[in-house]
Amino acid sequence: MSSTQHSALSPQSSAPNPDYPIIVENLTKKFGHFTAVDNVSFQVSRGEVYGWLGPNGAGKTTTIRMLLGLLKPTSGHARVLGLDPATQTKKMQAQVGYMSQLFTLYSDLTARENIRFYGRAYGLSREQMRRREVEILTMAGLVGRERALTANLSGGWKQRLALGCAIVHEPQVVFLDEPTAGVDPISRREFWDLIYGMAKQGVTVLVTTHYMDEAELCQRVGFISQGKLIALDTPAQLKETQMHGHVLEINSDAPDRVLRVLKAAGEQGQIPFDEVALYGAQVHAVVPDAETFKAPVRALLTDAGIDVHAIEWIAPTLEDVFISAVTQR
Repeated sequence: MSSTQHSALSPQSSAPNPDYPIIVENLTKKFGHFTAVDNVSFQVSRGEVYGWLGPNGAGKTTTIRMLLGLLKPTSGHARVLGLDPATQTKKMQAQVGYMSQLFTLYSDLTARENIRFYGRAYGLSREQMRRREVEILTMAGLVGRERALTANLSGGWKQRLALGCAIVHEPQVVFLDEPTAGVDPISRREFWDLIYGMAKQGVTVLVTTHYMDEAELCQRVGFISQGKLIALDTPAQLKETQMHGHVLEINSDAPDRVLRVLKAAGEQGQIPFDEVALYGAQVHAVVPDAETFKAPVRALLTDAGIDVHAIEWIAPTLEDVFISAVTQR
């Protein structure tokens, strides 16, 4: 775990910590007998892009909902800009931005009308509204399309407009809950440019995702699985500390057959695979030692009548690391 997870919070404390706008300590949420978030602790620094990575149902959204004051924690504490989301909800919500994967825009309003609606909701003055409208339309690439109905905008434009509406009041902390779901890769990349633009201005961003390439863009990443925070560090450090074994990348014209043969061999104890999975057109096989098992893996596939073009020992992807961290728990 990162050293920034040391306790910095007491239940009575409410003074803002300028170094850590988000502080979470032993946060737990139970729904009956089901524990959605299990004793989670972390801190996010000012101007940091912090990734919350995990599969659907891991507890990512539940964590954000507690930090926004939309859910009361079963136990534990949190501070956002020095405020307790559970007891100072309205005051805290006025100072943060939130964008969900649903793009909470009004489809029957124009782009400009959506910005003005959210600006009024946050109490912006007329002068502030004029300034922010220009800034957001420019950021979203919607200059000249101000009067376009939101329903008629592309996914990428809707996404950037939704972000603009979420930050119309210029918050210092922004929560983004899987904001790029269903958006094309180019729009996703452009969106991340906007995220880093905010971070350079000192805005703290907590973003949940299940896209591994997006997690690579975060300054630190927390792995969450079944409600538990299982690892937290920079992507590079996670690859150094959380990867158990070596990754062999197998290139073949029959990756499906490679996958079946290797999984069967692992189940029968022929080779001690930690994981075997498809990665695009290649197969990744995690073994205790690449040099020891490279030749046996090739021989196994050759004996099965599979033509192998190459088997290479490669650096692990963040997905390899996540799977390794989860399976070792």
